[in-house]
This record gives sequence, structure tokens and C-alpha cells, in this order.
Amino acid sequence: MTLNISKRLEFIATLINEKKLFADIGSDHAYLPCYICLQNEEAHAIAGEVVHGPYNSAVETVKKYQLEDRIDVRLGSGLTVIHEEEEISDIVIAGMGGTLISQILLADSQVLESVERLILQPNNNEYKVRETLIQLGFVLTAEYILKENGLIYEILVAEGKELRNMKNPYDLTNKEKQLLFGPFLSEEKSDVFIEKWNKERQKIKRTIKQMEASDNELVHKKINTFKQKISWIEEVIS
Repeated sequence: MTLNISKRLEFIATLINEKKLFADIGSDHAYLPCYICLQNEEAHAIAGEVVHGPYNSAVETVKKYQLEDRIDVRLGSGLTVIHEEEEISDIVIAGMGGTLISQILLADSQVLESVERLILQPNNNEYKVRETLIQLGFVLTAEYILKENGLIYEILVAEGKELRNMKNPYDLTNKEKQLLFGPFLSEEKSDVFIEKWNKERQKIKRTIKQMEASDNELVHKKINTFKQKISWIEEVIS
């Protein structure tokens, strides 16, 4: 049996250690765990969902592909679906806002003590996720950016366990900028990366134009912050 999934999930699948137990938090229909288990008979997964509708959909998908013996679909919030005694190699959290991903990681951070790798795909606020990884002692080791159906996604990979004493890849003199743009992505400057930040620059310019009519002092302070961000964008994509 075969399962067709999005280009985004296909790419995430290539980053997972399929020979060990991994967890997909916010698994939705459990497409990612099912795809991996259909590709590799050694793979085992936990598919976590906090909402009953997606949880039931995930259960049905796992049944459809006859993977009940290798994928455990669990109803629960965030990392609470992972049991203390379980040795999880990789945790995937994809398709959520960056603030929510950060909240999930921080809420049950003790679960992460033995985790080898985090594969995170925030839909926004990527800088917040980078900050949280530093706070948790995970080392950002790779960043990827891709475009699918008109949307641009960033994927962050961070290593834990043995690498936790390694220095994070941030230049301290430009740390705030690198948290925003990503130390690896801003170095590579791919076409998709440049497209993303060009769009963001245009969006900020439109916002500034709307705000300039205001007499509020706080609004004008915010305009200055936006102008600083535009300056950073132009510097990075030049």
C-alpha cells in the first residue's frame, strides 16, 4: 500500500531516524507516521492529538493501512502523550504557530531529556522557536526552507543529548538578527528565502504606510521598530 503526502511532510520524513521510536505531536490524520511506517518495516511511532476530530481521523488512517501494531495514536495535550519510560529518539511538531510549538516544548520539558532530535516546522514566529531551543539546551544543527502550493515553510532541526554542551551556531554580535532569519538560512540565502523576506518587507512597508497617519507616540515607536526590521531584511537579502 502507498500513501501520498505533501512535499513538506515528505521532506520532514527524510530527517527522522526511522529505526527508532519517534513521536509526531499534532499528527492530525497521522499521515506522516503512516507514510514512514509503510516505507520502513522497522519504524514505530506515536501519533499525538489533542482534539477529538483529528484524533479519530488518525485512528482511522492507521487502521486503513493496517499499522495498529506499529503506530500508537494517543489523545492528549502536547508532550503528555509520551510516557516517562519510553525512549523517544525524534519528536516532530509541524504545522503549528511558533508560539504554540514553544509552549508545547516548555510545558513538559522533562520529556525532552533523553530525546536525540527535534524536527520543528512552525508556520510563523520561527524566531520564538529558535529562542526556545536555546533555552532548553538543544543545539540548532540545520535549517531548511521550501515552498509548496504558494506557501513557504521553514524546518528547524535541533539535536539534544550528547550535543547539549555544544555552542549554538549564533554570532553573538548578530544574535537577534540570526534568531529572526536563521543562522543557516541567512548564510545560504536560497531563492525561496529571498522570496519570503521580500514579501515580508513589502508587507511591513504597507503596514507602516497605514500607521503613519496616526498621531499616537506609541504607534510611531512601533514604526521605528518596523523600519529597523526593513533595514535588516535589506541587509540580509542584498
